[in-house]
This record gives sequence, C-alpha cells and structure tokens, in this order.
Amino acid sequence: MDRVAIGITGIVQGVGFRPFIYNLARRCGLAGWVRNDAGGVRIEAEGPEEALAAFVAGIRAEAPPLAQIDSLAVTRLPPDGGTGFEIRHSGSAAARVALVSPDVATCPDCRSEIKDPRNRRFGYPFTNCTNCGPRYTIIRDVPYDRERTTMAAFLMCPACRAEYDDPVDRRFHAQPNACPVCGPGYRLIDNQGRPGAGDPLATARKLILAGAIVAIKGVGGYHLACNAWNSRAVAALRARKVREDKPFAVMGGSLAAVRRLCRVSPEEASLLCGTVRPIVLLAKTGGYDLAPDVAPQNPCLGVMLPYAPVHWLLMDEDDVWVMTSGNRSDEPIAFADGEARERLADIADYLLVHDRPIYRPADDSVVRVFREAAYPLRRSRGYAPAPIRLARPGISVLACGGELKNTFCLTRDDLAFLSAHIGDLENMSTYEAYAAAIEHYQRLFAIRPAVLAHDLHPEYLSTKYARQTGLPLIGVQHHHAHIAAVLAEHGLNEPVLGVAFDGTGYGTDGRLWGGEFLLADCRDFTRLAHLAYLPLPGGAKAVREPWRPAVSMLHSLYGPGFVHKAIPLTRHLPEGWELLLQAGARGINTPLSSGAGRVFDIASALLGLRFYNHYEGQAAVELELAASRLTGKALPFAVAQDDLPQLDFRPTFAALVAGLERGDNPAELAAAFQAAFSRATVEMVRRLGRQTGIRKVALSGGVFQNITVLEQVVRGLEEDYTLLVHRQVPPNDGGLALGQAMVAMERSR
Repeated sequence: MDRVAIGITGIVQGVGFRPFIYNLARRCGLAGWVRNDAGGVRIEAEGPEEALAAFVAGIRAEAPPLAQIDSLAVTRLPPDGGTGFEIRHSGSAAARVALVSPDVATCPDCRSEIKDPRNRRFGYPFTNCTNCGPRYTIIRDVPYDRERTTMAAFLMCPACRAEYDDPVDRRFHAQPNACPVCGPGYRLIDNQGRPGAGDPLATARKLILAGAIVAIKGVGGYHLACNAWNSRAVAALRARKVREDKPFAVMGGSLAAVRRLCRVSPEEASLLCGTVRPIVLLAKTGGYDLAPDVAPQNPCLGVMLPYAPVHWLLMDEDDVWVMTSGNRSDEPIAFADGEARERLADIADYLLVHDRPIYRPADDSVVRVFREAAYPLRRSRGYAPAPIRLARPGISVLACGGELKNTFCLTRDDLAFLSAHIGDLENMSTYEAYAAAIEHYQRLFAIRPAVLAHDLHPEYLSTKYARQTGLPLIGVQHHHAHIAAVLAEHGLNEPVLGVAFDGTGYGTDGRLWGGEFLLADCRDFTRLAHLAYLPLPGGAKAVREPWRPAVSMLHSLYGPGFVHKAIPLTRHLPEGWELLLQAGARGINTPLSSGAGRVFDIASALLGLRFYNHYEGQAAVELELAASRLTGKALPFAVAQDDLPQLDFRPTFAALVAGLERGDNPAELAAAFQAAFSRATVEMVRRLGRQTGIRKVALSGGVFQNITVLEQVVRGLEEDYTLLVHRQVPPNDGGLALGQAMVAMERSR
C-alpha cells in the first residue's frame, strides 16, 4: 500500500470540492481524509499505487464545474494502515492563502426544486447547493465554513443537517444550506417601515405589476424594480433616482421574453444563461415595446436573466422588469438593511427585505460581445473576487485605482485580486465603501501590501487614500496603467504599441492626456504620439458640457463668423458663450487636453446630438448609437508634428460642419466621423510600427467601449499586427488598478 499527500490550490472551497474528493476516493477504494485549509484543499489518501494514480487523474478530469484548480502537488508519505475515508474539519487559518469563489447563479436542480410543489423547498427564495448560491457576499473570513459566513446565526434543522452531513447529497457541506424551517426569510414593508399583508413575494409581484417601485434585497445588494412596460412607473423611478438619461437595465423572466425585444446571438445567449448571468448589452429589435424611459433614444438595452431564487419566484417567463442598482445616482449600491431603508425610502414605494446579512456588496457585472467573446464593461458580481493569474510572482501590492468606475487590486505571488465595482470616488459614502472593501480584501486574502500604486492625479481620492497609509508609494501614469492592464490579463510583459484612448488622465508633464500612442511594457513607457491638444473652456465644466469645447473649436476654425453657420449648435448657443471665448483667449481656466473622449464630445455637440452630459461619456455614447449599423466614408484628418506626431481632427470637424450645411444626415456624418477617427488611429499605429518594428498592439481606455471604433481599428490592423484587447477586465477605468499593480510589481524587482 502507498500513501500520498495532495495539496490543491485554486477556487476549491465552497464549490463542492470536498464531497467530490470524498466520493472519488471511495470509488477508488482509498482510505484517508480531505479538509479545507487556508491554502485550498489538503488530502491524504492511501491505497494501491494504481488506485492512487486513478484518483489523482480523476481529480483533474472530473472536478466540479465551479472549481478552478491552479496547482496540484503530490508528496509521498509512509502508509499508516488507516481504513475509511472522511471529511475533516477545516485546518488552521495561519497560512491564509485560500481563494474565494464568486457568487454563482441558481443551478437547474435548485430551480426545479423551488418550482416543485412536492419538494420541501417549494417557493423558498434561499435555495442553494454546492453548485450554486452566494459565496463572496456572505463570507466574513476563510477557511470557508458556515461559522465564518453570515449564515452562522441560522442553525440547520435536522433535515438540512442530514443533507449537509451526507457525502452523496448535493448539499454535502454546502455552507449556505437552509430551508423554510431553519433559514432566512423575506418580509415586505412599505417605505415608512410598516409591514405588508400576505405572502411577501406574491404581494411584491402584484405591487410591481400594478405600477409600484419595489426595492428588492438580493445576493449582493438591493435592486430597484418596476414593470418595464409601465411608463408611469419607469418615469417615476427615473425622477426619484435622479437619473436623467442613462439607460436602465432590465431583467427578463426568460430568454424567450428577451428575444422578443432584442437580437440575441449564441454567444450572448450563453452569457445570459450561464453561471454568472451579467447584464449583457443587446441590440433592440423592431418588436421592442418597453416604456420610453427605460432606454431613451438608445438602440441597445442592458438585459439580464434571473440569477437568484427570489427572481425566479417573483417573475413569470413573459415578464420584463427594470432591475437597476438600489441607490441614488453616483452613490454605492445599498446592501445593509438599515441604511437601505434610509437611502431608498424616497425612491421605492415598498421594500422586499430578508434577514440574511450581506457582508460585502457586489453590483451586477456588465458585458458586451465583441468578436464572439465577452468584452467586460464592469467586472463585479459573478467574476470578483476570482483572481487574474499574472505572468510571474512578485511583491504584494495594493493598487488604488482611479476616480471613475473605481476598482482596487491586491496582489499575492502571481495572483491579482481585482475588487468588485466600487463606483465613482466623488463622495464620502463611496469613499467609505472603498476603504471598507480594501480592508476586507486584505483580511480575506491575508495580504499586507509592501507598496501602494496610485494614479498621478494629486486630487483623486484614491491617490489621497494611498498617501495617508504611510507605505511606500509608486505613482503610475494613467494611460501606462491602461496598457499594462491589457498585458497583465494576457500574461505578457514585453514592449507593445499601446493605444490608450479615454477622456482624461494626468500626464507626466502635468497636462491632461487621453489620446495616447505609447511604446510600453509593464515597467516603463515612452510617449510616441498623441492627439492634438484642444482647449477645455471652463475646465471640468467642459467635460460636463460638450458645447463648450465645440464652440471653442468653431471659433478657431471660422473666427467670430461661426455664429452664421447653419448647424444645430449655433441655433442653440447657451447664454454666456461670448464670455467663455473671452476667458479662453486670455487663458483663464482653459486647460489643454489630448483626450480622445473630448474629440467625440466636440463631434457630438457639432452634430446636435448632445450639448450637456448627464452621465459620464454620454455625448460619445450617443454619437456611437446615432451611427449604429451605418458605414460612413472617412472624413479628412491631418497629422501634425511638434515634438511628437499628433493626430489633428480640425479638418474632420470642418467636414462635419460642411456636411451639416449641405443638409447631410447627422447619423451618416456620425458614422463618417467614427470612420475618420478609426482610420487615423490605424495610420498612426502603422507609422509607429514602421518606426519601432513592434508588431503587437494593445488597445485600452474607455473610448474602446465603442464597439464600432474597436472593430474598425482591429480590422484595419489585424492582418499585419497581433491585437491585444480586454477579455477579463474592462477597458475603462475599472481595469486601471490591475495595470497599476503590474507596473508597481515590475518596478519593485
């Protein structure tokens, strides 16, 4: 007889791994034990050599679907003659290097049980098993056992305990296991705290169908829900949430219900119906008939399918409900009950609450499909905190991220733990959520960072957080971090041509960058070219009010006579525009920016699409949507040479004005502008490729959320270059922290 010790790391806790090992060992006729420890899973197994070999092969080949094995190490031990195989209590947390599974959508078996009147979990909204249910949002600490989750207060009844203790049961050691007898439950209250009558879920459904707004406590926080066909309810939600134009996400009761509203490709269907179930951006069909305020003037709709038992129990297959984050605009998602009642009482008419605490919130993830694969726009529930594996291990870093769409990142060895979406760090409530999440991640993954990485912008709250820690700091330029993030998720550290296009990032020269062509690896970068600098009259106001830089551009092109141009902007010049130009002429509060986002803002304002941004990037988004499914002939542009080559879009803007004066369709001009922008990008990359000999190109930054521009740039380069695009983290600032972490690790070697 032989005996081996097996150590397994990866996502192997909370995914049914120990019962899998137990049953596999019994099938192979082995003695020994398995247990969780802070590093993952530890096994000792004894038996004939061929049985042990089959056992190890089976671990790799048959692991549970939610498991992720990163390493499997086998060590020989002397046999001890034991009999039987057992699951032992989790080991010491001294090493504390275990991974934590993200929350997982309800599996088909559990969905069947909650719909089956003969099953004891019929209608129970907390049904789960080892293959599904909450993980990250309920875990207080590791190793992952019930007493270290928010289920600790719920003692299992005999029936649940029998399932939990039975190695052949689907709920064997399922830590959130519960039923109507012993588990958490829902109750319905109105926004004054008064209890509702009748079954909470049935009553909540009736209220929503009748036009009420209900705050629903789910897995990672509260949603605000209403009937997406009810125009009055949707308009009321938009007004109360103070969300002027940004589209709402919806939840469909079934894939069939979604297909009646949107086109759904096989890849999009796979994302909608998978174990994560993020919000997927889909193109509307001609049969789309939801309330106008759901996604106003937008050919796309953000859609998800039910992912928690409560959703399956509330909704019928034909339902489509608005299901938006439970917060007021610009605030973090509400997840603690007392806070939720306080923050949501003037938005929701009723609150559907439960008594299982959410320890850490997780907003819904958002993805698009690009070239038949997921292209993330927000990485949160279902993805975080699963780590991103890096090319090689390094020093432990806390990367603090940026200001908008903030996430942070902690590294340990060759793993990067990117946080769930935090939000925009522009108010105290979001900052406090950010600081609490950092503390939780450090404890959960036993990481004490040796250095902190931060953005160069001195006024970002994330930068100020870094500076108050007292730890060694490494400042990372914003656009270098974008390119390093692409390299990190592709496991690369070699020089590439990096194209980083976004709205604003602090440059190494103290100016505002945002349209950058870099020669970069994960340690250093050189700026090779950029977009021509444009004035931003009013500073930050120019970002919120695209008419400002557009008026400045018109004046620079045509002088004072621009007011006679027959275009939408000159017919809607806001009061005070003359003072704006006077201040700009004197250089008063008129910084220069190379931001690609500002180029899109100017084009959008010139075309009359958007003069004021009510959410970040709105003008650029609406320009993309106006040009949807149109292919325009590229307008002219120029390449200027100062200290570096610069893409100059002044000729492009002049061509837009000329087209409008001819009476050209603004949507076709929008498509022609995008074609010009894409062609200019391709030509500059080719120029720099000839200059450097580099044949790999990394694309990042929020502008590359524009799928049309992304596709045109990739199509223009892919024949001669290797293109690297985001697949694990967002191209926007939600992926910034990963790049900061990579740069800090490399500079610390």
